[in-house]
This record gives sequence, C-alpha cells and structure tokens, in this order.
Amino acid sequence: PFQVFQFIEALADGGVRAGLPRAAAIELAAQTVKGAAEMVLKTGQHPGQLKDQVTSPGGTTIAGVERLEQGGMRGAVIGAVLSATKRSMQLGGVSEEDIRHKYNL
Repeated sequence: PFQVFQFIEALADGGVRAGLPRAAAIELAAQTVKGAAEMVLKTGQHPGQLKDQVTSPGGTTIAGVERLEQGGMRGAVIGAVLSATKRSMQLGGVSEEDIRHKYNL
C-alpha cells in the first residue's frame, strides 16, 4: 500500500498547490483513489480502458496523463515494485545469486 499512500499524498499536494485546504485535498485525493479502485473491481475492465473512457481529446485528463508520462510515473512505479520485491527476498533469506539469476532482479 505504500505506493498508494504516496500517490494520495502527491494528489493532495497538487490540490494544495491549486488552492485547496490540506484537509479537503486529502479527502478528495483519497475519494478519487477509492472511486477509481471500485470502478476497476466492479467493471472488470482493464484500467487503461477506464482511463480512455474518461479522457476526452484536448481535455484536462489527457493533459494530466501527458505530464505523468513525462515525469516517468509508470517506470517509477514498476521500479518501486521490483525494488520492494527484491528487498523482501533479501529479508526472506533468498541468495543474491538466486535473486539475480532466477528472478532477474
């Protein structure tokens, strides 16, 4: 859940930067994440399909998507998952050799 906590924090920071009070920004950020997660679970659709459904040409969503891609969000999240997985293996006693060769981490 650390990734989601950091994402909610970042969303809230953006809201504060845009002029919202901190408490309202946190509430809106958390509700946004909750709503999106519920949509993924209830619809069974791929998250990319849902994103496309709420993205209009030249609109606010695609402007935000562009900025996230420029900032490397996808790669950063994938890297964080792999780093946490590797550390979990290390803490679990998996050898560095197995981590490198067997799991390619």
